[in-house]
Amino acid sequence: MKRGKKVSIIGAGNVGATVAYSLAMKGTCHEVMLRDRQPEIAKGKALDMSQAANAARQHTLVSVAEQASDMAGSDVVVITAGSPRKPGMSRDDLLMINAEITKEVVRDVKEYAPDSIIIMVSNPLDVMTYVALKESGFPKERVVGMAGILDSARMAHFIYEKIGYGAGQIRASVMGGHGDDMVPLPKFSTVAGVPLTDILSEEEIIDVVERTKHGGAEIVGYLKTGSAYYAPAKSTAIMVEAILKDTKQIHPCAVYLDGHYGYRDVVSGVPVALGANGVEKVFEVTLNEGQKKKFAKSVASVRGMINVLKKNNFFTNPEDNIITED
Repeated sequence: MKRGKKVSIIGAGNVGATVAYSLAMKGTCHEVMLRDRQPEIAKGKALDMSQAANAARQHTLVSVAEQASDMAGSDVVVITAGSPRKPGMSRDDLLMINAEITKEVVRDVKEYAPDSIIIMVSNPLDVMTYVALKESGFPKERVVGMAGILDSARMAHFIYEKIGYGAGQIRASVMGGHGDDMVPLPKFSTVAGVPLTDILSEEEIIDVVERTKHGGAEIVGYLKTGSAYYAPAKSTAIMVEAILKDTKQIHPCAVYLDGHYGYRDVVSGVPVALGANGVEKVFEVTLNEGQKKKFAKSVASVRGMINVLKKNNFFTNPEDNIITED
């Protein structure tokens, strides 16, 4: 008998809970399971969301995975668990802490939801996606990181702030790692189909690009005790929906590069088609020399963090601790 769609979310903090709420409000799946180290708080959020789903006349049930085995049968597992970034803390500072957390939760996913597709949200995003891939042993198509959709949305908003019109019609494009070395692509950004370069001056575009690079830090600075979660959660929910509905829609996501753009054994953000099998196709867009250099710098930044893990013999499989070159 064909069952309904099931999504498990590991980490019921602001991001994880908001992902669950977004999915419940749209009825994207039949069941959402929240798993958190504080089960009572997760239970309260799950009950509240299930009641909200009834108010919205949706069929989604939100409940709590008290045991890892409760995640069995998940179509998608979203991992948001990890230490949040605090003011003054770079994504690099989170490396070892969140790598250990990711390794632990991925072991549970591998055991109880071996056929699922993993969406990584924890930071440093690109490295955590790499850790999830290596520790799960899943095919590279079934481990994908949420980054580019969020960064593109931030860029689109900053473009809107500049021009004051075109809301909902702005298509911004960002590649590379989720961090200060991301590569915004004005060349591939449009407003209702009009190239961004025809609308903004070079100086204005540079300002938009810089704000995009530091968009997350700007929010952290305002919040003081936390980081962004509405936009990250909505971006994640978009990915979940593309997978569950097999839309084959193209989104920028963090994926394992295996010769793509000339790089191997590293994760970075590039345009991909998302569908029932996860990453169904990786697209290689044409970059100019300046963009190639920025992308190379972004990849090198991610590789540097991966190599820190390898030098510490972090990975379970000894072969994964061997430092590789492109």
